[in-house]
Amino acid sequence: MKNLSRFQMITMGSILILVGVILLFTISIPCARGIHYQINRITKPYAFDYISWELQTLSSLPDDLIGVNAEKTPAVRISNEMATVFRDNGIGAFPPVLIEIGKPPKLLVISPRDRIAYADRFLLSQNLDVKEMERIEAKVDSLGASSLVVELGGFGAVCPPVVNDNLSLTNANTLNIAAEEWFHQYLAFRPLGFRYFLDSVGLRQDPELIVLNETFAGMVSREIDAEVLRRYYEVEKNKLPANDSQGFDFYNEMSETRKVADYYLSHGRIIEAEHYMEKRRLYFIANGYYIRKLNQAYFAFHGIYGESPSAVSPIYHDLQQLRAECPTLHCFVSRVEKMTSYAELLSALEEYPRAS
Repeated sequence: MKNLSRFQMITMGSILILVGVILLFTISIPCARGIHYQINRITKPYAFDYISWELQTLSSLPDDLIGVNAEKTPAVRISNEMATVFRDNGIGAFPPVLIEIGKPPKLLVISPRDRIAYADRFLLSQNLDVKEMERIEAKVDSLGASSLVVELGGFGAVCPPVVNDNLSLTNANTLNIAAEEWFHQYLAFRPLGFRYFLDSVGLRQDPELIVLNETFAGMVSREIDAEVLRRYYEVEKNKLPANDSQGFDFYNEMSETRKVADYYLSHGRIIEAEHYMEKRRLYFIANGYYIRKLNQAYFAFHGIYGESPSAVSPIYHDLQQLRAECPTLHCFVSRVEKMTSYAELLSALEEYPRAS
């Protein structure tokens, strides 16, 4: 991707605007009444203005993104590096690989209180401050739900995908986010990503498919960003400094927290589960990991990423098995992008003998 034409960007953006319009008109269809409607009324003054965002971006695409000076901007340089690595792995021709640095929208995640489930989500303005976030959460929680406003690291449902400007462009995690957000756009034009879109607008509920899509995108993006680091920055990702705080095992501690919370909730002990999660939140803070709010909605959101310690789904393990059977990343992507359900992943694994 060198010096993208304005026509290419406007074409891609127009497609995303159309998707956004469909989303706006369909997301309330299954839930005209009930808690979704109530939460929608609460969040309406704070809603992310998708159409205005996209129209403003497309009407003011800066020359440093698509013009002769494009190579001089860090965001486009990284986009070009990612595009090359994706292409060399046989992935992608459309949409064009390009990221923008900015403030992505925030995401309000809803879970029932009596169990952990990714029940609903609402896009909120990127300009909300913490007080406004907590005010929204308090109103939603008063309805009997568990809520959390998440500050996203990136957002792929706009053109170009946006990566949070709080992140350093030289950070390996930033490269991972950038690759993942673009790959979500790539998947949107394939069966797996399209089914994810149907879930997003409430036309086809499939929690397992959400985990499959997010976990798959995360696995691919980690391979891509590791190659970008190795090829352009002469850095081996597995040699980057660890994030552990004085030997504190965040992964195991959070995994244990999820298991205990699930135990309490499965026995109807909701208040005990919530007190336990708050106690654990303070424990994480004391060990160098700030968590603003640790509740059912926290685990519902982070649990859709199969590699996360908040996850309980076996999908990540199953995808790892399939990846081990695929000789190349292109092979792996070609297999999974065509899937429309978790059952298809299990069927694909049956083709290979299981290790004894």
